[in-house]
Amino acid sequence: MISNEIMRYSLENLKKRKTRSILTIFSILIGITTIFIFVSFGFGLYNYINSFVSDSSADKITIQPRGIGAPGLDDTFALTEDDLKAVEKTSGVYEASGLRFTVTEISQGSTKKYVFASGLDPKKELFTELSNVEIFKGRNLEKNERGKVILGHNYLVENKIFSKALDINDNIKIEGENLKIVGFYESLGNPQDDSSVYMTNTQFKEIYNDSRGYSMIIARVDTTNIPQVINNVEKELRSSRNLEEGKEDFFVASFEDLLETYTSALGFVIGFVILIALISVIVSAINTSNTMITSVLERTSEIGVLKSIGARNIEVFNLFLFESGVLGFISGILGVLGGFLFTEIARKILFNLGWSFLAPYYSVELFVGCVLFATITGAISGVVPAINASRVNPVEALRHE
Repeated sequence: MISNEIMRYSLENLKKRKTRSILTIFSILIGITTIFIFVSFGFGLYNYINSFVSDSSADKITIQPRGIGAPGLDDTFALTEDDLKAVEKTSGVYEASGLRFTVTEISQGSTKKYVFASGLDPKKELFTELSNVEIFKGRNLEKNERGKVILGHNYLVENKIFSKALDINDNIKIEGENLKIVGFYESLGNPQDDSSVYMTNTQFKEIYNDSRGYSMIIARVDTTNIPQVINNVEKELRSSRNLEEGKEDFFVASFEDLLETYTSALGFVIGFVILIALISVIVSAINTSNTMITSVLERTSEIGVLKSIGARNIEVFNLFLFESGVLGFISGILGVLGGFLFTEIARKILFNLGWSFLAPYYSVELFVGCVLFATITGAISGVVPAINASRVNPVEALRHE
């Protein structure tokens, strides 16, 4: 146990060496701040992803054509009506719906923007269930409805898309055609989705003279054996498209597969960044150890005096170990405060930019863990100097100048 007397004495010594203590604390807190920032945003992204995991999304699979561009936007291959029918008749598939995607021009007065446009079948709610989005204002589209459109949430906000906010029954010009707004989807938290426009597949084909086919097919399936259903779908599509096994120009994935792929990639990126932060902390620990070694050399006479008046080796060891631990503890507190301040500022900036889904997640474990990690790192870096200090010969130490 470290006595109160040793604690007070250690704190007095740290005060006397303010400049060195501050520099040591600063070197550790940078690494702790970095770890706090990336872990908090990492957990925030994981929570955002997990918010999609529900009964309304877990029973979905997606079929997309392979290509060299972005999924759904590369017209090298496309899914046809025959493909949709093949999916619908597959064993284990309850219903299926085709979607179309493209980049489109929208305008208000002389202002033009380029956003994503989607064509869908409003009678089948597979798209909204997969995206976990509902109508925020207005109504849904009717099957094969023409001249009507649903917009993302950002169109309701001034200076987000256009200087003037749009509302129900307003018109919006898409590829030179005026379409009436009948509804708005709720915010999804990212500018791409919140600025998209949605129409029926019928309207989509008329505006874009689209005869390519579907960019994606979503199917509701039997969840008792999704891998088998995926195999069945692949078999039916190979037959529909006259393809040999292994030469598919499409791919089928369950919703869980998509989430797993995303979380794996996210975990790798976050882990790599945290690794860099850990290297920074290790370098800081070496710096702390160096500081404590220098302190031991400077205080050789002091150690000799302590031992001559009865201080035992373990007490000298505890003295220097406590000092390095205190430096780590203070670094942890300041690092957590710095990380919290930075993430809060970043959260507000991202929210104003329309990226509200990029929000940090805080937990007691995160705050306490970072402080404990910094304290333990500081203490460990002081072990060797503390051992050296405890082994100082008091007679030789008193001769030291």
